[in-house]
Amino acid sequence: MLAALRLGAVFVPVNTELKGSFLEHQLRNSGPKVVFADAELLVSFDEVSGAGTAIAALVVVASDVGEARPAVFDRVATMAYDDLAARAPADGDLPAEPGPYDLACIVYTSGTSGPSKGVMMPHAHLVLWGITYAPAVRMTAKDRLYVCTPLFHMSALGMQVIGALVAGASVACVERFSPTRWIDEVRSSGATIAGLVGVLGELIYRTPARADDGAHSLRTVFTAAIPEDLAIGFARRFGVELVQGYGQTECNMVTYSVRDDPLTLGCVGRPLDRYVDVRIVDPETDEPLAVGELGEIVVRPKEPSCFMQGYYRMPEKTTEAWRNLWLHTGDAGRFDAAGRLFFIDRIKDRIRRRGENISAFEIEAVLSRFAPLEECVAVGIRVEGAGGEDEIKACVVAKAGAAIDPVALLDFCVARMPRYAVPRFVEVLDELPKTASGKVQRQALRNRGVSPTTWDRETVGYTIARR
Repeated sequence: MLAALRLGAVFVPVNTELKGSFLEHQLRNSGPKVVFADAELLVSFDEVSGAGTAIAALVVVASDVGEARPAVFDRVATMAYDDLAARAPADGDLPAEPGPYDLACIVYTSGTSGPSKGVMMPHAHLVLWGITYAPAVRMTAKDRLYVCTPLFHMSALGMQVIGALVAGASVACVERFSPTRWIDEVRSSGATIAGLVGVLGELIYRTPARADDGAHSLRTVFTAAIPEDLAIGFARRFGVELVQGYGQTECNMVTYSVRDDPLTLGCVGRPLDRYVDVRIVDPETDEPLAVGELGEIVVRPKEPSCFMQGYYRMPEKTTEAWRNLWLHTGDAGRFDAAGRLFFIDRIKDRIRRRGENISAFEIEAVLSRFAPLEECVAVGIRVEGAGGEDEIKACVVAKAGAAIDPVALLDFCVARMPRYAVPRFVEVLDELPKTASGKVQRQALRNRGVSPTTWDRETVGYTIARR
């Protein structure tokens, strides 16, 4: 990433669990000239077509590129990362440094009624993640950050890694999050600051308490809005200060809490007034609402190049999100009298599970290819123990004369989508509820939740192995 940014190239981090149509969409949309891939993850491209792409080079992160590679790279020049690194140019051969307004990254975020969208992030936007995070967690050059969340998300890459670069701090990064190893890894790394997203804090808190839970150098933990009993219990058990906040890939961080803010459900702190304006509006009319009223959170920048430049090759989606001169987050919230923002829920149809924003459209695109299936809808539903996040439910209708076996359906999904996007629940319906105009009533399906006819993979012991 740092090399690409210095060269003025555009860096596109990709979720390492993507495969099939999920990966192919991002590959086609971003149009990369060079692909860097870990040797062990080349199999992710097995079901990806190279038609219409302009890939000129594949760099395999290994000392030896090996023989076998997916068909998408058949006519692509290939080299090992070690060989590329040995050919580094002299400083005098480097191009001029890019400016704050130049495009730095394209980071994909979930679609709601379509495929994932590539957020165009200029250099200033990328750096701002760290500029605001460092003071929010009171980071100095003496601190060390424990990073256990994926580096293809801005919570880890932008806030923590770039935040450490801004402050001159150091980073201890692990390959994969584990709730049972978390405190041991924090302790052995000597970390003073850690970041958690989504349900991760709850997963850690639900592990058995230990006598040495407080024996560490950790001072501060950043987390998104979590239930107050969990927040208070987590802070007491591990002896840490919790900092909460709200933001999106498109608009950077919008708020951070301060010490005086209560650990109350949904309280994500005060707007970063130097960089953004934040307003609560009626989601239908965009009229501003009074203090305490619930509406949609909208944001606009105060500094140039500190917001997204739009969705890559999706101008209509950019226009849709950026209407009436405000970025519409699709999230519901309210302000209290003290000026604190409370995040309440999502307005849009996207699904958030285990820290991932998931496109229902992309799940449905895979489900629809299952032969016995006539119609399908994927929705997020809330169940006990999910930490305020969603579990995915597939609502399906079988073709005439066909039957749908939930196990066979999930086997089909596992081979074609990321592990985190595979539905937990399957419900076979006679028909999907629709409006008079024929539009599926997704809210009605969400409201059904787990019904007596819902199949739950966890109750039958269906597991998905990590790759």
